[in-house]
Amino acid sequence: MTKHTESYPLTLKKTVINDSFWSEYQKLIRDVVLPYQKDALNDNIPGAEPSHAIKNFKIAAGLEIGEFQGWVFQDSDVAKWLEAVAYSLSQTPDSELERSADEVIDIIEKAQQRDGYLDTYFIIKEPEKRWTNLEECHELYCAGHMIEAGVAYFSATGKRKLLDVVCRLADCIDSVFGPEPGKMKGYCGHQEIELALVKLYRITGNERYLSLSRYFIDERGKEPYYFSLEREKRDILEFWPGFSKFKREYMQTHLPVREQKTAEGHAVRTVYMYSAIADIVAETGDEGLLDACRNVWDNIVKRKMYITGGIGSAAFGEGFTFDYDLPNDTVYAESCASVGLVMLAHRMLKIEAKGEYGDVMERALYNNILSGMALDGKSFFYVNPLEVLPEACEKNPAMEHVKPVRQKWFSCSCCPPNIARLLMSLSQYIYTVGKNSIYTHLYIGGKAEFDLDGTSVILTQETNYPWDGNVRLKATGFGEKEFTLALRIPAWCRNYKLRVNGKILETGVDILKGYAKISRIWNDEDTVELSMDMPAVLIQANPEVRADAGKVAITRGPLVYCLEEIDNGSNLSAISIPLDCSLEIEKDNSFLNGAVTIRTTAIRTDDKYWPDELYRPAVNTEKETIIKAVPYSMWCNRRPGEMTVWIRYR
Repeated sequence: MTKHTESYPLTLKKTVINDSFWSEYQKLIRDVVLPYQKDALNDNIPGAEPSHAIKNFKIAAGLEIGEFQGWVFQDSDVAKWLEAVAYSLSQTPDSELERSADEVIDIIEKAQQRDGYLDTYFIIKEPEKRWTNLEECHELYCAGHMIEAGVAYFSATGKRKLLDVVCRLADCIDSVFGPEPGKMKGYCGHQEIELALVKLYRITGNERYLSLSRYFIDERGKEPYYFSLEREKRDILEFWPGFSKFKREYMQTHLPVREQKTAEGHAVRTVYMYSAIADIVAETGDEGLLDACRNVWDNIVKRKMYITGGIGSAAFGEGFTFDYDLPNDTVYAESCASVGLVMLAHRMLKIEAKGEYGDVMERALYNNILSGMALDGKSFFYVNPLEVLPEACEKNPAMEHVKPVRQKWFSCSCCPPNIARLLMSLSQYIYTVGKNSIYTHLYIGGKAEFDLDGTSVILTQETNYPWDGNVRLKATGFGEKEFTLALRIPAWCRNYKLRVNGKILETGVDILKGYAKISRIWNDEDTVELSMDMPAVLIQANPEVRADAGKVAITRGPLVYCLEEIDNGSNLSAISIPLDCSLEIEKDNSFLNGAVTIRTTAIRTDDKYWPDELYRPAVNTEKETIIKAVPYSMWCNRRPGEMTVWIRYR
């Protein structure tokens, strides 16, 4: 096999985040979110929907008596929590947190069956129906998340118990599925196992796991259609009532993967699958799969992605619909889907260092994903709308999936632990290291250690990003070394300056695929300063996006802004903004963790002069008003009310 990888990420232990913005989020997750989610998984949050997740494992392990409760994929929430715990422990040792995780792992080990099988729904409720409904019942999906947790926990702590559990589980799966005679020719309805198996291969060196992952990808969508054959053998047609309404596109089985050119169906499944495909490409150099990745990526980011980095515009099927269909009020934009988009972007960056992947990773991370968690870490959005009218959420059945306030927990709670595991593993997304080259993809303060052809180079990054565009990097830990430092120049940045040791760099810089590459002989204590102008800007959508026609959004750097009722009054749709307005930047340390806000003069239709009637001949009742925009990621952290990202312009 020929690897196809331009650069590699650092291990979590090689990168330490020390950043005015992200360190606060990581501290919040360590101190609040992980303990809170542990309580939620144990059904100890008053007023929150019960999870049943830990209890199911206890019942499967024979430690309690009872019936399985919750969703069929409930095991995955526990796995993602363990994975987030592992990432936290890899950076900040915590004996109490580690003890809590070990206790959960002990229960999981007891629940595992002798042949390695592990899924509490089928262990407790229908043991005779293992592997009979791959289309709907998420067995391999749950296994994938548990495998990811096992790999992460071993990497963080060196403890093998959970890794041994997931190796036995993977061996069990490998004994059942594959191209060999006598094995099932199936694959999961919800992709996840594929990317997990590549992770397991990388940490164990067992090529069977990589081969099995590739098998699941190559088998998907072939004829005869596996899920049709599976349905013919079942005693019930549907596990989920109404599931048959979904077309094959919903699970990306409408075509063999290598023939797929557009993003279709359930958004999370799509980006999880293509993340796995990118991993397989990196390990094997499979050009056919790489072409599929590139085609689907282009379709997502050029036609099906919200300005916030959200994907999946429809509540029905939680997925993609058609090009440019991006409604703001009935949007889905599930938090998990943006997590998956970041995962895919990061994997594509490893294959080929193109700034557009880093741009999308940054956009989703700073906007849609952070929107999914409150600033206190105790409530969450599953759906991330770009326009909210609370009364419509309450009274319009077509919008009942949109919540005007974050929820304490969800019975289907895949998003909260997904956000936690991503943010606690954030350090592996900042840099990659290639052939005598260091790539900087995200601007996050901290320290990282690189091995460049046997020379250890320590890079310290200081920045106040995303509130300003100034970044300072210092290289230390070596005497003299020739290498390339590549800095991503974000697509939002129109003007920037580079300095080395205080002197403006006008030569010796190659701008290639969105990266400024500085190749030189570096000396210990050399510094690089990147100064990016960060004005507030009005952004328009492609005119094919009907929902945004005649509207603009306010952005600054990587951040998308929104209007909230608490600052601007009700009926935000009555506000319009001149295209030549002056956008004033303000910083208030008492507001939303010191966020930068934006003020400008706008126009409001004054309803005081509107008679008590529904329609009338058009007259001008406009007046000037001052509006205030706040970062979208931080909306609804003060008081519930209306919100909008897109504003009419004039």
